Amino acid sequence: MNNFDLHKPLPYYLQFYEKIKQMIVNGEYEPGQRINETQLAKAFGVSRSPIREAMRLLEKDGLLVADQKTGFIVYSLSTEDVEEIYQVRTALESLAVELCIIRASDEELLFIEQLLERTAEEIKQGAEDSRLIELNERFHQLILQYSHNKHLKKQLDSVNVLIYFCRVLNFKGKGRAAEILDEHQQVFTFMKKRSLKAVEHMQKHLHHDLVHLQKRLTIRSASLK
Repeated sequence: MNNFDLHKPLPYYLQFYEKIKQMIVNGEYEPGQRINETQLAKAFGVSRSPIREAMRLLEKDGLLVADQKTGFIVYSLSTEDVEEIYQVRTALESLAVELCIIRASDEELLFIEQLLERTAEEIKQGAEDSRLIELNERFHQLILQYSHNKHLKKQLDSVNVLIYFCRVLNFKGKGRAAEILDEHQQVFTFMKKRSLKAVEHMQKHLHHDLVHLQKRLTIRSASLK
C-alpha cells in the first residue's frame, strides 16, 4: 500500500474505491475475507470517511457484503452466482451483437477487427494477463458501444464489475487467452458478414466461459477444504 499515491483531481473516496476494487479483483483480498474500514484507514493514513464511502460503493457493485459485526466481507463467487450472472450477460450481449450487425458502420467494424489483430500480436509477444484481460474487455465493450443503444449499455454497466471479476478468474489456465481470442474471431467473422450467426457464436463463447469458470471455482473450492 505504501506506493499508492493520491491524486487531488479525483475525490479521495473514488481513488480508494478504485484501489480496493483492484485489490479484490486481483486476489489481494481473498473471497470471504473480512475487511475493516478502521484498519484500511490506518493503512492508507487517512480518516475513515473516504474509506467508508468507497466501501459502500463496492457493496453496491456486489464486491463487498455488509456484516454488522465486522464491517464487510469480500464477495465469494459461487457456481450458482456465475450461472445467474452469465444468464444476464448472455441475454444482453446477444442483443448487443445483433444490433451491432445492423447499426455499426464499416469503419466501426474495422476498429473491432484491428483490436483483434492487436490482441493476437500481443499474445504472440507474451503480454501479461492484465493487458490481455484489458483487450478482452475492450472487444466486448466495442460491440456494446457500436450497438448504439444507450439503455442496453446502462443495463450491462450495472453488472459490469461482477463480469470483470469473472473475466479475471476466467483467464486462469494455460492457453486460455488464445482460446478466448479464437472465439472472438469466430464471432467477428460473421459480424463482418452482417450475419446473425454471430449471435449464435457469441452465445457459444459465453457458454464456454461459464463452463470454464465453474470448473475453476470447483477447483478453488476443493483446494480450500
